[in-house]
Amino acid sequence: MNRITFTTFAATCLVGACLHPQSLQALEPPRKDGDGSVTISGELRRWHKVTLSLSGPYACERDSDPNPFTDYSLTVAFRHESGEPIYLVPGYFAADGNAAETSAEAGNVWRAHFAPDKTGRWSYRILFLAGKHVAIGGAGVPLAPYHGQTGFFVVEETDKAGRDFRAKGRLAYVGKHHLQFLGSGEYFLKAGADAPETLLAYVDFDGTIARRANAPLKTWSAHIQDWQPGNPVWQGQKGKGLIGALNYLASKGVNGISFITYNAGGDGDNVWPFVDRDDKLHYDCSKLDQWGIVFDHATAIGLHLHFKLQEQEMDDNRREKGEGFVPEALDGGKLGPERKLYLRELIARFAHNLALTWNIGEENTQSPEEQREMIRYIWETDPYKHPIVVHTFPNWQDRVYRELLGGRSLLTGASLQNSWQEVHRRTLRWIWASAEAGRPWVVANDEQNPAELGVPPDPGYAGFDGIARLAPEAKGYTLDDIRKYTLWGNLMAGGGGVEYYFGYRLPQNDLDCEDFRSRDRSWDYCRYALEFFVNNKIPFWDMKNANHLVGNLRDDNSRWCLALAGKVYVVYLPSGGSCELDLSHTEGTFEVGWYNPRQGGPLQKAKVAEVTGGKPVILGPPPSDENEDWAILVRKVP
Repeated sequence: MNRITFTTFAATCLVGACLHPQSLQALEPPRKDGDGSVTISGELRRWHKVTLSLSGPYACERDSDPNPFTDYSLTVAFRHESGEPIYLVPGYFAADGNAAETSAEAGNVWRAHFAPDKTGRWSYRILFLAGKHVAIGGAGVPLAPYHGQTGFFVVEETDKAGRDFRAKGRLAYVGKHHLQFLGSGEYFLKAGADAPETLLAYVDFDGTIARRANAPLKTWSAHIQDWQPGNPVWQGQKGKGLIGALNYLASKGVNGISFITYNAGGDGDNVWPFVDRDDKLHYDCSKLDQWGIVFDHATAIGLHLHFKLQEQEMDDNRREKGEGFVPEALDGGKLGPERKLYLRELIARFAHNLALTWNIGEENTQSPEEQREMIRYIWETDPYKHPIVVHTFPNWQDRVYRELLGGRSLLTGASLQNSWQEVHRRTLRWIWASAEAGRPWVVANDEQNPAELGVPPDPGYAGFDGIARLAPEAKGYTLDDIRKYTLWGNLMAGGGGVEYYFGYRLPQNDLDCEDFRSRDRSWDYCRYALEFFVNNKIPFWDMKNANHLVGNLRDDNSRWCLALAGKVYVVYLPSGGSCELDLSHTEGTFEVGWYNPRQGGPLQKAKVAEVTGGKPVILGPPPSDENEDWAILVRKVP
């Protein structure tokens, strides 16, 4: 059963006792501290999740003196036998160690999750301190018998393959415009779902409630059919809908999901990690364990996790609209105890996942100083140095991003919001600006305006006619326009990929979506785009936008070129036809293949199957459908 919220008790904890969810009268058994014993669990393989569980001091998640989240600090130093690397992994209070199943609030289990990047022997040393706010910068002293415990375990090579990220390793920022898997060496292009932002507002998660009529809790019932035997569940049959939704996305060939982890006071006002909405210093152990089950499954089926840590409505206390004080804002937007604890808890519980990006805020309005401090704290706390990005309003991009370029921050990328037809130009803007500043960013397009519409459903879904329009007389746009100018617009600028936002007017929108099949055809188009680059072994990570080679000096939406000069060129024609590619700067013979972004499949041959460098050459016409969009691969013959 879901946890009961005990509003009649101010702290819900008695002196030395914590109320159990099963009964209003029941008190926990007598507190008993753990003996300091350590258990190592999980598949002891490279890139897999290894869990260290410590039998530590007994606590309740609602305790305040001491508070188990702020007044104890567990850190585990993991060291490879070669001497490096050494990872300092933050740990967390885990109640009874099985809270996802029991909904326990109390216990003596403390945990740290580790994803080893080398085979061989790893040693560990436990650092366990106690003191007021020691976990977030306060002073502390070693706590016996827990502090100083040591041991080791041996890690073998991964046995995973295919989409499972454990076959590829950690996805890392490597100083390029694309992220790279450190195990396989592959580079990553993203295509996935930005909506619903309330993905975690799920009825099967403990302590999750709906506060607004327009943002009900989700059942994800449309995707129960996609759950497979052997997939995770909790407390009997819980979790099947959301696990099935992730399965569906993976089956379509996309590779990312996005979600907000704290939106109190925001659009949904139904997601927070705390025991209660307004209690920012006590965390819900069972809810977060259940989140962790979902995130671990996403990693296993190849879905990148985009953590949007807050949204504009509650990222700080300053309001240009005159709204005044915002009580939901952590520390009023500053890096204080609430924000530090929030970031530390999420990193401790979830940073072992291999493909993960921290986004410091959706439509973020914090000051540059606050942004820099938050970014640095994440970077210093996260042992794996996952990528960090920020999202902001279209008309705030210069205002926000210019202050974070180059050495001004540890930001690794931008999460762009703009009109669906401005994606190419906006992506280029921040790729060029970040490269010029000396720290190339991974630039994704993660929200498509107009905000009311976003990426429309498939024609025919729930009676939708296929045209997204703000007014009946408006021309509008279709999912074909999204494919051309958003998806391919980002990729052909050299961007890191896209996530699709669903607006708030159309069926299955950003707040109420529970059926990803509403965009089934758009997921197909995403898969076709990813397959083009991967199956044809196109070195997109070394390529640069070169629109001037196809005569597009204004970088408009007429035609685009991505080039590794003298070796390989990709040309995209949103409206089909033919074009001229300037090869006067190189010599040799080049093969020409055409790719259908609407149907995927192998490259097709056209009338011009081969061209010679040293001059401008004509590419075209396409094999068929001359007025439809086509991609062209021009590769030098060895």
